[in-house]
Amino acid sequence: MSKNNIGANRLVVGAHYGLTEWLLQRVTAVIMVIFTVVLLVVYLLFGNASYEGWASLFANQLMKILTFLALLSLFYHAWVGIRDIWMDYIASAGVRLALQAFTVLWLVGCAGYTAQILWRV
Repeated sequence: MSKNNIGANRLVVGAHYGLTEWLLQRVTAVIMVIFTVVLLVVYLLFGNASYEGWASLFANQLMKILTFLALLSLFYHAWVGIRDIWMDYIASAGVRLALQAFTVLWLVGCAGYTAQILWRV
Protein backbone atom coordinates (compact mmCIF):
# COMPACT_ATOMS: atom_id res chain seq x y z
CA MET A 1 0.00 0.00 0.00
CA SER A 2 1.51 3.28 -1.06
CA LYS A 3 1.38 6.35 1.10
CA ASN A 4 0.06 9.01 -1.19
CA ASN A 5 -1.35 12.26 0.07
CA ILE A 6 -3.73 12.80 -2.84
CA GLY A 7 -7.45 12.22 -3.16
CA ALA A 8 -10.09 11.18 -0.64
CA ASN A 9 -7.60 9.46 1.69
CA ARG A 10 -5.35 12.46 2.20
CA LEU A 11 -4.70 13.79 5.68
CA VAL A 12 -6.43 17.13 6.11
CA VAL A 13 -4.94 19.46 8.67
CA GLY A 14 -5.49 23.08 9.60
CA ALA A 15 -7.96 25.21 11.43
CA HIS A 16 -11.01 24.21 9.30
CA TYR A 17 -12.82 27.51 9.73
CA GLY A 18 -12.37 28.96 6.27
CA LEU A 19 -15.96 28.81 5.04
CA THR A 20 -17.44 30.05 8.31
CA GLU A 21 -15.02 32.97 8.48
CA TRP A 22 -15.55 33.78 4.81
CA LEU A 23 -19.32 33.84 5.35
CA LEU A 24 -19.07 35.91 8.53
CA GLN A 25 -16.83 38.40 6.73
CA ARG A 26 -19.53 38.82 4.07
CA VAL A 27 -22.33 39.11 6.66
CA THR A 28 -20.47 41.79 8.61
CA ALA A 29 -19.81 43.67 5.36
CA VAL A 30 -23.53 43.60 4.53
CA ILE A 31 -24.39 44.86 8.03
CA MET A 32 -21.97 47.76 7.60
CA VAL A 33 -23.38 48.62 4.17
CA ILE A 34 -26.96 48.58 5.50
CA PHE A 35 -25.97 50.82 8.41
CA THR A 36 -24.22 53.23 6.04
CA VAL A 37 -27.30 53.40 3.83
CA VAL A 38 -29.53 54.02 6.89
CA LEU A 39 -27.24 56.85 8.01
CA LEU A 40 -27.24 58.34 4.53
CA VAL A 41 -31.05 58.19 4.27
CA VAL A 42 -31.49 59.74 7.71
CA TYR A 43 -29.06 62.49 6.81
CA LEU A 44 -30.75 63.17 3.47
CA LEU A 45 -34.19 63.29 5.07
CA PHE A 46 -33.33 65.36 8.11
CA GLY A 47 -30.05 66.93 6.90
CA ASN A 48 -28.79 68.58 10.08
CA ALA A 49 -25.01 68.16 10.02
CA SER A 50 -24.43 70.23 13.16
CA TYR A 51 -23.41 68.79 16.50
CA GLU A 52 -26.97 69.21 17.75
CA GLY A 53 -28.33 67.27 14.77
CA TRP A 54 -25.98 64.34 15.28
CA ALA A 55 -26.51 64.42 19.06
CA SER A 56 -30.28 64.27 18.59
CA LEU A 57 -29.92 61.38 16.12
CA PHE A 58 -27.82 59.38 18.56
CA ALA A 59 -29.99 60.28 21.54
CA ASN A 60 -32.40 57.66 20.19
CA GLN A 61 -31.73 54.32 21.94
CA LEU A 62 -32.45 52.31 18.77
CA MET A 63 -29.85 54.31 16.83
CA LYS A 64 -27.29 53.71 19.57
CA ILE A 65 -27.92 49.96 19.44
CA LEU A 66 -27.78 49.87 15.63
CA THR A 67 -24.56 51.88 15.66
CA PHE A 68 -23.02 49.62 18.28
CA LEU A 69 -23.96 46.50 16.30
CA ALA A 70 -22.54 48.02 13.11
CA LEU A 71 -19.29 48.88 14.87
CA LEU A 72 -19.08 45.40 16.44
CA SER A 73 -19.45 44.07 12.90
CA LEU A 74 -16.62 46.36 11.83
CA PHE A 75 -14.38 45.14 14.66
CA TYR A 76 -15.08 41.47 13.91
CA HIS A 77 -14.58 42.11 10.18
CA ALA A 78 -11.24 43.74 10.99
CA TRP A 79 -10.27 40.85 13.27
CA VAL A 80 -10.82 38.24 10.56
CA GLY A 81 -8.85 40.24 8.00
CA ILE A 82 -5.96 41.13 10.28
CA ARG A 83 -5.77 37.62 11.73
CA ASP A 84 -5.49 36.22 8.21
CA ILE A 85 -2.72 38.71 7.41
CA TRP A 86 -0.79 37.65 10.55
CA MET A 87 -1.27 33.96 9.70
CA ASP A 88 -0.21 34.39 6.08
CA TYR A 89 2.81 36.67 6.48
CA ILE A 90 4.27 36.13 9.98
CA ALA A 91 6.25 32.89 10.08
CA SER A 92 7.27 32.93 13.74
CA ALA A 93 4.51 31.45 15.91
CA GLY A 94 5.52 33.55 18.92
CA VAL A 95 5.48 36.83 17.04
CA ARG A 96 2.22 35.87 15.34
CA LEU A 97 0.61 35.04 18.70
CA ALA A 98 1.80 38.32 20.19
CA LEU A 99 0.43 40.29 17.23
CA GLN A 100 -2.90 38.45 17.40
CA ALA A 101 -3.17 39.06 21.15
CA PHE A 102 -2.39 42.76 20.65
CA THR A 103 -4.98 42.95 17.87
CA VAL A 104 -7.67 41.33 20.04
CA LEU A 105 -6.89 43.65 22.96
CA TRP A 106 -6.96 46.67 20.66
CA LEU A 107 -10.31 45.70 19.11
CA VAL A 108 -11.89 44.90 22.49
CA GLY A 109 -10.66 48.27 23.74
CA CYS A 110 -12.19 49.93 20.68
CA ALA A 111 -15.51 48.19 21.38
CA GLY A 112 -15.45 49.38 24.99
CA TYR A 113 -14.63 52.92 23.95
CA THR A 114 -17.42 52.78 21.37
CA ALA A 115 -19.94 51.81 24.06
CA GLN A 116 -18.67 54.58 26.31
CA ILE A 117 -19.00 57.19 23.56
CA LEU A 118 -22.44 56.08 22.38
CA TRP A 119 -24.03 55.95 25.80
CA ARG A 120 -22.53 59.28 26.90
CA VAL A 121 -24.57 61.24 24.34
